[in-house]
Amino acid sequence: MYNVPADFINEQKVWDVLNAHKTADSYKIREILAKAAEMKGLDMEDVAALTNISDPVLLGELFDTANQVKETIYGKRLVLFAPLYISNLCSNECLYCAFRATNKDIVRNALTQEQIAKEVEVLINHGHKRILMVAGESYPNQGFQYVLDSIKTIYEVKSEHGEIRRVNVNIAPLSTEEFVELKKANIGTYQIFQETYHRETYKKVHLGGKKRDYNWRAWSLHRAMEAGIDDLGIGVLFGLFDYRFEILAMMQHIRELEKQFGVGPHTISVPRLEPATGSDLAAHPPFPVSDIDFRKIVAILRLAVPYTGIIMSTRETAKMRRETFALGVSQISAGSRTNPGGYEHEEDEDDPSGQFSLGDHRPLDEVIQDVAKMGYIPSFCTACYRLGRTGQDFMDLAKPGDIKLHCAPNGLSSFKEYLQNYATPETTEIGNRLIRETIAGMDGLAKQRAEKLVKRVEAGRDDVYC
Repeated sequence: MYNVPADFINEQKVWDVLNAHKTADSYKIREILAKAAEMKGLDMEDVAALTNISDPVLLGELFDTANQVKETIYGKRLVLFAPLYISNLCSNECLYCAFRATNKDIVRNALTQEQIAKEVEVLINHGHKRILMVAGESYPNQGFQYVLDSIKTIYEVKSEHGEIRRVNVNIAPLSTEEFVELKKANIGTYQIFQETYHRETYKKVHLGGKKRDYNWRAWSLHRAMEAGIDDLGIGVLFGLFDYRFEILAMMQHIRELEKQFGVGPHTISVPRLEPATGSDLAAHPPFPVSDIDFRKIVAILRLAVPYTGIIMSTRETAKMRRETFALGVSQISAGSRTNPGGYEHEEDEDDPSGQFSLGDHRPLDEVIQDVAKMGYIPSFCTACYRLGRTGQDFMDLAKPGDIKLHCAPNGLSSFKEYLQNYATPETTEIGNRLIRETIAGMDGLAKQRAEKLVKRVEAGRDDVYC
């Protein structure tokens, strides 16, 4: 099955839909937005029409509808995590990436298990509870076992400030048998990006290594699902090709997963191409995405796949990240480093061995304070993973908006834990005020749960959730 073309990505159909919906009058756009507000998702034709919005009034209505859908499902919370790069070794030749095999402008490094433990301890002491473990698509002599050993190491690190409660991974596509082993390692989400769904562009920017095989990569989420990993993250590297094409092709991928396995991805990431050491292409994107189009991308994805978490990384500036919170973003990285060893050696902030340039260099506490001032709840919750609310179980709660009954209380209790254990005095004051105001505005079961969990944290208990 996985040695055949990934025919669920039908490029001709994408072009046909885009060409058929180059224009749409205001009546049609508002009709689509009304449909989106029902939170049942959109089809390709709807999405194609929304990508062509340029009228400021309609743009405002698009953004308002996205905010409405996001807050109905997830509320005013933002999940925080940190990427942990354990290696920048890579056998691929991707023209946009600093890790590409022939790039001589970076220092190669694969962290030992002892070094990984030190990185994790730094992250724990900052207050992080979620890690996205990332590696270049080549490993030291241990091969894939290096990945499994690294996950084990991350979970084993304990400090006076706690531990990492969930490890998500972004690594090279695996065989079904390897995915079974990854599942046994107790990961959260398996994340992988096709980078571009446009086959001709894919071939042009992937010149060597196993990643050159479009089909092997495109089928990877099928293999992961068959291996029992039902919590998946996908994405596109915007800037490699026309963003309109990429969104519709990604929609085809999502619908294929829903058709075959009953559930789509848990998260969608929306990275834009950013400068990377030794990459002229990264500095000069073939299809640059403007800020207004980038905001449209976030809003459209929120409406098209309403149940899915949207991830915004520190590639973007603090300003852009703020602007996307109200458009559908529900997860953000913070205090990030993209070079192996970057947390232990924070003084090397400008180390050129990172995978790409960062737009937001702020430390975690500063990000949290900024988020809280905006009225959003910074959440470190990992309850869904640990209680088995993944895959279909998560979708059954997310699609009607019932996930808020868990996410809101858990987000508040994990935020309170951060404030008591890690925050600066100013952040603590701002955060506690926000928690009080948020609980006061809640009602019913969600309020009861929030009050109960926060009181437990105030009494000295950590890691409480429902």
